Amino acid sequence: MYERLGRQLLNGEGMILWVQRFVPRLVHGVCLLADSGLIVPSCSATSPERTLVVVNRGVRVSQEIAEYYIDKRKIPPSNICKIRAPRTEAISRRQYEAWVEPGVRKCLSRDDARERIDYIVTTKGVPLKIHGEGRASVDSELTLLYGRLAGEEYPIEGKVPNPFFRRSSSSFIKERFGIYLVTRLTGFTLEDVKAIIDRAQVAENRGVVIVDGTPNGNAMGERWFTDAPRILADGRVELDRSIEVVYGASEVIGYAAWGSNDKQRIADDTRDLKFVWLPGAIATEYVSSDARTFEEPPADWRPASWEDRSKYWHGSPRSLTADFIRQGATGASGHVYEPKLDAVPHPDLLFPAYLQGRTLAESFYLSIPYLSWMNVFVGDPLCTLGPPQ
Repeated sequence: MYERLGRQLLNGEGMILWVQRFVPRLVHGVCLLADSGLIVPSCSATSPERTLVVVNRGVRVSQEIAEYYIDKRKIPPSNICKIRAPRTEAISRRQYEAWVEPGVRKCLSRDDARERIDYIVTTKGVPLKIHGEGRASVDSELTLLYGRLAGEEYPIEGKVPNPFFRRSSSSFIKERFGIYLVTRLTGFTLEDVKAIIDRAQVAENRGVVIVDGTPNGNAMGERWFTDAPRILADGRVELDRSIEVVYGASEVIGYAAWGSNDKQRIADDTRDLKFVWLPGAIATEYVSSDARTFEEPPADWRPASWEDRSKYWHGSPRSLTADFIRQGATGASGHVYEPKLDAVPHPDLLFPAYLQGRTLAESFYLSIPYLSWMNVFVGDPLCTLGPPQ
């Protein structure tokens, strides 16, 4: 039905704009046509009605985050998905299959939610990662629920190819790609999470992307760094290839670096880059375990080398994704376990998409090649900078 009506609207640009404003379900059908080359509207699915918020029953911070978020984004209360799950960040595959996935499945199975929902948002207090057999982030596993509800089967061990990877010229249509886009509202504290929700509300498409591309001999990673400035518009990116760490940058809307894999970051013995982050800013680093936990370390803790076991925090001495949120970023990526370099967000895909007006969730997901893997994306999935100014 939506495709037929969409074709009837092709002769009236004003009618398309009317539909985009007042009939979100119809626009979703029109967006299906956009990828076929018939029309090219802005098809980012930013409707709050298409967002499911997952809460862990009995975990106060999880409930408070959900209440704050749905109020700010005007998400229907019926889109809150309350599950019962362990209160620990790490759970077994058996616990995931017994508690987390069935709970979310139940929510998606009611009131046509499977087809209505595009984005799933987990909250602090919902288990973060699956240990042991089939290690992965909980969020990355949940991306596959759209397919699983249709009878698709995926391997427990290993990664699953991401059908949305590199689809920079395609609108995200879950019916086409067969996945949900899942992000997480989390940080060290409730106040940190409220801050990223607030910043997402006032994001603007301005500022500069800082790419701290210290050469380290890894050709693949260095190529992604150097390719980003070629793709982004003039004046929107600053690439630093020196051995020194970039500190004190202003008007930052994006950041990519080696993180604690940069030996100079370890030598500098600091967690804070002293950036002035703009609302809507996102960050990514090539670090294997930066989203291993969102529990706050002691104030004197610093990232260190693997040899210094006195600096281990939750099993690793490496830098933490949540530090970016505390310091002013609106979104950030991380990994619960070792992803291998090819599986991290590719900055040459991530930042062009985001600065062209894609949502935070779309931008992160089109930049990674695998699902059912180690990736975690912190932030409001609906956050968008809007079109370039």
